[in-house]
Amino acid sequence: MIDLYTAPTPNGWKASVVLEELQLPYQVNYVKILEGEQRKPEYLAINPNGRIPAIIDHDEDGFAVFDSGAILIYLARKSGKLLPSDAKGSSLVMQWLMFQMSGVGPMMGQANVFFRYSEEKIQSVIDRYQNESKRLLTVLDHRLKENEFLAGEFSIADIANWCWARTHSWSGIDISDLPDLRRWLDTIAARPACQRGIVVPDDVNDLLTGDSVEERAKFVAGAQTMVSK
Repeated sequence: MIDLYTAPTPNGWKASVVLEELQLPYQVNYVKILEGEQRKPEYLAINPNGRIPAIIDHDEDGFAVFDSGAILIYLARKSGKLLPSDAKGSSLVMQWLMFQMSGVGPMMGQANVFFRYSEEKIQSVIDRYQNESKRLLTVLDHRLKENEFLAGEFSIADIANWCWARTHSWSGIDISDLPDLRRWLDTIAARPACQRGIVVPDDVNDLLTGDSVEERAKFVAGAQTMVSK
């Protein structure tokens, strides 16, 4: 059994989606980041960085893993799925996983902060992060023109990038001119395991679609308190 400590964010979804795809039994622990639970000593004992997600693998004497990319690699290796065993295949998956970890996630995350959460709107900063996020999503689109998935077969690289790319509208990024990226987003969104993973630990899809104006405003207000700290 695996304990998953998470919240409804792209990084959190990466862990829950991979657990669903691998059909590994897990128990959800909702870390309420807007209330600061990620900074409590009991959670820092699991993840010293005070971020989500984190897991504890009780099949391995309570072994703890933090950081979403490390969790994806650990679980893929544990199960022998979603990560090729040969050197070239593994490297290809790792390259696109690191692309997300070092580029897509950080840039879209900063776009969210300055476009969505920060009370002071500095247009040059917003443009900087939105433009770089769009550039990175365009790289994905180019890769996907001749590839169904990023590294051949569906893998943890697709999971990691999809969990972030699907939130492009929250970052204020238009992808109407990226047809292959949109095709890939739809393909992965149709997978039942992915559908289950993105409602863990809570379904916040209305925030992304804009269907719930009141809930969106409430979430943004909470996020603003985190940004200011």
